[in-house]
Amino acid sequence: MSRELHLAGFLIASHVTHSHAAWRHPASETDYLSPDYYTRVARTLERGTFDFLFFADLLATPVRYGDDIAVPLRSGTQASATIDPSLVAATLASVTERIGLAITKSTTYFHPYEVARIFATLDHLSRGRAGWNVVTSLNQAEAQNFGQLDHLPHDQRYDRAHEFLELAYDLWGSWDRDALVQDKGTGVFADPSKVRTVDHDGRFYRSRGPLTVPHSPQSRPVIFQAGSSSTGRDFAARWADAIFEIDPTPEGRRAYYDDVKSRASNLGRNPDHLKIFPSFVPFVGETESIAREKQAFHNELADPISGLITLSVHTDHDFSQYDLDAPVTDVTVPGSQGLFDLARRLSDRDSLTLRDVGKLYAQGVLLPQFVGTASDIADLIEEGFHGGEADGYILSAAQAPGTFDDFVDQVVPELRRRGLFRTEYTGTTLREHLGLPAASLTPTPRVVAAPA
Repeated sequence: MSRELHLAGFLIASHVTHSHAAWRHPASETDYLSPDYYTRVARTLERGTFDFLFFADLLATPVRYGDDIAVPLRSGTQASATIDPSLVAATLASVTERIGLAITKSTTYFHPYEVARIFATLDHLSRGRAGWNVVTSLNQAEAQNFGQLDHLPHDQRYDRAHEFLELAYDLWGSWDRDALVQDKGTGVFADPSKVRTVDHDGRFYRSRGPLTVPHSPQSRPVIFQAGSSSTGRDFAARWADAIFEIDPTPEGRRAYYDDVKSRASNLGRNPDHLKIFPSFVPFVGETESIAREKQAFHNELADPISGLITLSVHTDHDFSQYDLDAPVTDVTVPGSQGLFDLARRLSDRDSLTLRDVGKLYAQGVLLPQFVGTASDIADLIEEGFHGGEADGYILSAAQAPGTFDDFVDQVVPELRRRGLFRTEYTGTTLREHLGLPAASLTPTPRVVAAPA
């Protein structure tokens, strides 16, 4: 294969993923508080030679829609109950061998030293399979959970995130790879000339260092990002090894792919070292008719209000104040601007009401749904992969673990038959799965636009 397709699975350490209907599906397992649930999914995806399992995360119970937690909890909307994905990933590291483990940690409410230590530890425990999805957090409820009255403005969150990563890189590099000696005969544990303090004193953070964790197998985790606003795309172009993307249209995915790759090139990066992963929800059937029946059954379980609750969380804007049967109002949102712009674009293009958008959001947070036989879905993947939309795809489940089982058992063999996807792992680390070069601990220089 001259260019290899990459595949990943999407989870939240929770009862739902993008699909709010998933937990209600009769075939879904709901023991998400048990390690067995995640082990089943991870082993299925590893059997399918997936690159990684990706965990999103939110840090607050939904409250933005109508300032009330009763309806989100009763409905089981996204983030109404979650557990810490870093502990789930550490558990999975001991029961899997090859699949990468990418987890979300916020740069807004944690300190760089703590996060650098978590990921260096996970990289050791997984023998080089750790990935970090860098987020700046979304809403005021998260701020209040961490003792802050107000959520930071959008651009300031990204300014902090730049410094956060710069410090994390310094901490990961504070131990040379060969600093750990452990010579029992001489009694030398580590070579102090190869371990350095960091002494960072920046605008937002201070840290003396060094990190207590010796140099990890990948040097640092694979960096993931999901920036969709212009500021977020600039951040992703500078830092990301891989990007998680949401856009339900082929033209939108192509435009995003071209834009972010161009931004990376403008920063002097090789755009091939930035892998872009749109996400989708598959419905696989022995016939197209069976697949359509699966899709219709799932989509009917989706409640528009649950979708609007999550849209309010993602955008940090209360959509309970608007007419459900009117188009989406053009407002300024402090949270995810990219997701709101996408909702507005779909509303304008397809004459959708707010209720319609809520239904779509509940069905899968605006992810496209790939429906049909294994061959049909492989056609869509192949077309997007060769058509400038993606370097790989992240699979999100309509029901778990069944969606993952169907895809691995039916679609993966078809992709392999076409020569698009690996038949076995050829590397051991996540960077090797993604075809990335050895990790650098020297950040790409930041380009800051001059004031207008």
